[in-house]
Amino acid sequence: MENEQIIIAPLLTEKSLRARTGACYVFRVNLLATKVAVKQAVEKCFKVKVIGVSTCLVRPKRRVMGRSIGRTAGWKKAYVTLAKGQKIQELEA
Repeated sequence: MENEQIIIAPLLTEKSLRARTGACYVFRVNLLATKVAVKQAVEKCFKVKVIGVSTCLVRPKRRVMGRSIGRTAGWKKAYVTLAKGQKIQELEA
């Protein structure tokens, strides 16, 4: 799997922006990506040193529109902790 296929997009929510004070960035990643693959992709794409990666699966939610019942897509989220003093300049506001 290529680096561009592993990292889909950065998450820019209130919770993820609060986590940046501890040099932690949150990304939406491919469902098949492992922690090691996410670490290597972030290090190559953004040229930073990654200390740790935590992942979690976001479950699909049930949605009702009229008489039809459906589900949203499930996806994977990765919390990436960088070394002290490191920042991803592309994601800083």
